[in-house]
Amino acid sequence: MAGVARVSRHTAGDVVRQACFRQLWTSGTPARLTRTTTTTATPIPSRAHLLCTRSISNSAVRRSQAAPETASRSGSKLWKSADDAVADIQSGSVVLSSGFGLCGVASTLIAALRRRGPDSLHSLTAVSNNAGAEGRGGLALLTENGQVDRMIMSYLGSNKKLEHQFLTGKIAVELCPQGTLAERIRAAGSGIPAFFTPTGGHTLVQEGAIPVRHDADGTVIEYGRPRETRTFNGRQYLMETALHGDVSILRAWKVDKAGNCVFRYTTKSFAPLMAKAAKLAIVEAENIVEIGEIDPNDVDLPGIFVDRIVPATKGSLVEILKTRAGAGGASAGVSAKEKGDAQIRRDRIARRAAKELKDGFYVNLGVGIPTLAPSFLPPGQQVWIQSENGILGMGDYPLPDAVDPDIINAGKETTTLVPGAATFDSAESFAMIRGGHVDVSILGALQVSAAGDLANYMIPGKVFKGMGGAMDLVSNPDCTKIVVATEHVAKDGSSKVVQDCSLPLTGKGVVSTVITDLCVFQVDREKGTLTLTEIAPGVGLDEVRSKTDAWFTVAEDLAVME
Repeated sequence: MAGVARVSRHTAGDVVRQACFRQLWTSGTPARLTRTTTTTATPIPSRAHLLCTRSISNSAVRRSQAAPETASRSGSKLWKSADDAVADIQSGSVVLSSGFGLCGVASTLIAALRRRGPDSLHSLTAVSNNAGAEGRGGLALLTENGQVDRMIMSYLGSNKKLEHQFLTGKIAVELCPQGTLAERIRAAGSGIPAFFTPTGGHTLVQEGAIPVRHDADGTVIEYGRPRETRTFNGRQYLMETALHGDVSILRAWKVDKAGNCVFRYTTKSFAPLMAKAAKLAIVEAENIVEIGEIDPNDVDLPGIFVDRIVPATKGSLVEILKTRAGAGGASAGVSAKEKGDAQIRRDRIARRAAKELKDGFYVNLGVGIPTLAPSFLPPGQQVWIQSENGILGMGDYPLPDAVDPDIINAGKETTTLVPGAATFDSAESFAMIRGGHVDVSILGALQVSAAGDLANYMIPGKVFKGMGGAMDLVSNPDCTKIVVATEHVAKDGSSKVVQDCSLPLTGKGVVSTVITDLCVFQVDREKGTLTLTEIAPGVGLDEVRSKTDAWFTVAEDLAVME
């Protein structure tokens, strides 16, 4: 019956798959897994099992009993300094830290927390999209200082020191898809205890098989928690729980003395959500103004959600500076020499990927090769580029004299906005994505299978970066076309186009088109089959077969890639 939900338990195949991936983490060697199926009917869970299942939390995080009290409603919200404002934060607190990369991070408040030192303030659980930049700013200043025991985040990025701390048991890292992270925080601030999402279905997130904590020898001693699943209208969804904080720290461009906040551009990604989800919200303001100086229509976060205000004493940070040259100049950071073979291959992929972008489309482009696609659009054709950190209408890199640290893309690079652009918080961004409002999403891949399974965020024992927003981007493939743009083989010569993915999945049966430097495949997601439809100039069919680790058929009207 449409709309009726049912509880789903893990099948024998799920258990086998989870055990295999846990074995991978122990051995550190990726192994090819055989897709396991079962025809055994799922037993109806008992009432006791239902009660137990419904009490599951995705995270062990709970608000600390020693969280600081909120300010009196009748008192002033202004505090003299960040040191005074964080002096009563207790060890063991859950701290929600706003920002995306180094954009919009509460640098003044983080510095004050660091000055407390690990003897005074420790065992924190820090929640953020990522942990800042090693040695430069963000939560990295607290993790490096030994003050954080657990991180809940979507992406480690290039923070090698944090990765080492994680692999040697000094800190726990709970990975959470970026859109799910935003929605868990939003739910906490809205009084919603749990919700269902398609993100992470048929992945290690659902199975609870992503390592969370290691011992000093690198052995996994804690995994994530399996998610309860239900089926609505024929689709499977995972239950995720609200993520509350004891304290939230955020940065705003302008704040009045009533606590009303205005955020600039992409600094608003997580800030409004986190302020609402914490018992105590502290904002550092670049500009503090009198009540009434902010037009009510310009308020991004009403003062009811803000408890303490401190002056920002540290400037905005840029994590990755990217610029372009003016008219007639060479692109900044790009050699003027003739393109090498690698760049020619990348351009070939991007040129073909651009054909997936029709005039007026709303598109999301993953980092790397996908970002090159717009440069191959024909003159006069416009597409609206959506960036999951809160942009609709993203432009090119800025000119050197037009860099704005408050405008970055999902790769944490400086960027620009085109006329007609909009910026918004992360919950709204992922509503666009999960809701199927984006027409096409182009992503890179570590592996893509003949059935359209995608793996692009993790190599057990070798690469542990996090999924970021990728799982959300592929969560609605019936409404958003998922295109993979990647080189055909990896650096070690192994094929990226495989019969079955051996790496942890980002999404199952989600990819419709695969574009490589050798050819183009179309995926029949219902039948789980692969068809070769285009081949690159100078590439023979035998070469494609020898470099493809998957069964495929050849279209009768096989075309040549332009």
